[in-house]
Formats: sequence, C-alpha cells, structure tokens
Amino acid sequence: MRRRVRAALVALSTALTVLVTASTTACGPVSGSRVLTVFAAASLTDVFPALANRFEKTHEDVDVRLHFAGSAQLAQQIAEGAPADVFASADAETMARLERDGLLDGPATPFATNTLTIAVPQGNPAGVTDFADLVDPDLTVVVCAPSVPCGAATRRIERLTGVTLRPASEEADVRSVLTKVEAGEADAGLVYVTDVAVAVAAGTVERIRFPEAAEVVNTYPVGIPVDAAHKDLARRFRDLVLSDEGQRILREAGFGVPS
Repeated sequence: MRRRVRAALVALSTALTVLVTASTTACGPVSGSRVLTVFAAASLTDVFPALANRFEKTHEDVDVRLHFAGSAQLAQQIAEGAPADVFASADAETMARLERDGLLDGPATPFATNTLTIAVPQGNPAGVTDFADLVDPDLTVVVCAPSVPCGAATRRIERLTGVTLRPASEEADVRSVLTKVEAGEADAGLVYVTDVAVAVAAGTVERIRFPEAAEVVNTYPVGIPVDAAHKDLARRFRDLVLSDEGQRILREAGFGVPS
C-alpha cells in the first residue's frame, strides 16, 4: 500500500513538473488515446521524437509522451515510483542500478553508442584546439555533473589524459552544457557528438575534436520498468528502437552501433 501511495505522489509531482518545464514532448492526438510514457536521456532529445512519430503512425490510438532529462535524474524518478513505460539511458551503469534493484521487467538492451566532443561558440574566440586547452584558467569551461553519464565520461577522459578540469559549472544534463556554450556563457563545453552536430548545423557552435574521446564510449540501453502501465506497448516501442528503421534513424542522428 505504501508503495502505491508513494507512486501516486511521485506521479502527481512529475505531472506538475511537466506543466512548468519544457522537458516533455507530446506527439500526436491526446483525446481518446492510450498514453505511452517514455523517459529518455537528454541527449536523445533530437532523435526520439522521430521514433515517437513513427510509432504513432502504426498505433493510431497511442499518444507517446517523451520526458527528457539527465539519465540519473530519470532513474531516480523511476526508483521513487514515477510512471514510466520505457526508459532509455545514456549509459549502462545507470540502467544497471535499476536492474540490480529489481526495477526492470527483464534485462535492458543496448541500442546506440555516443562519445564526447568539445563545443565552442561560433568563431572559437578562446582558440581551443584540444582537450588539454580546457585547463587554461582564463577559460570558462562547463561540463556535466559526475552523477550523469556525460559527466562520468568526462571524468574517464580526465583519468585517461591526466588532465584535471576545473569547470565553472557542472550541469544536470548535456543539453544544459550546450545551451551555455550557445549563449556565449562558456568558452567551451564537453557534450556528445550527436548534440553538437545539431548545433553546428544550426550555426550556433563549432566542434573541436580530440582523439582521446574515441576511447571513452557510452553505450545506451533501453529497458522497461517493472511497474510500466503498458508493457505490451512498451515492448513494441523498444522493438522499434532496435529495428532496422529505428537504427537507421539513430545512425542518421550520429549515434554509433553498440558492440
């Protein structure tokens, strides 16, 4: 009983949060639809709407609701009883914690990979050329917090290179890092290659590659929470993500293939 009450309270809190934030995307009609709730890492913001639209075309009575945030934040919400039918994390460890706690309906499945890169404002005014440049005390550098996948990957790169960053801020998700660079509030930020690709195409940032990034790869798994309200639909959405069509959409967005 306490679990049900807690789940109801968290569900109400999540619903209220959605009303005042831009972290939720609704695809398709709402009236008369079954709602499939998908929690997805912030770095999937530019690609999962395409998958949701594709799913709705073959499931006309389904309204896919996408909730984007840092993977650790989403996992915590699920652990506290938030209603989610599908969870797509930006790293395997975050998903593994849910699995160890018995909060997944079966094992999660890897569906994509991603690596970090450096984003700088248009024109690269600080003259950043590689990862080691980010230790310059005159630079304003932003990264993800260590508790989220992009932050954990940043720490691994620091250990690999022997370079210790002193960032001006540690953000809750990768999109927050990118936003600060786009706004000119930072000279450089560490983001995923998929995020920077969209911003480069929009002409808001430039990308600075560094070779060490290839050695730190994040694998993205997709899983179904044990308390999912629509497990059959959740499995079909997961199958779409893993299908040839889903993989094509992900590859076109710059994601890699899991090994």
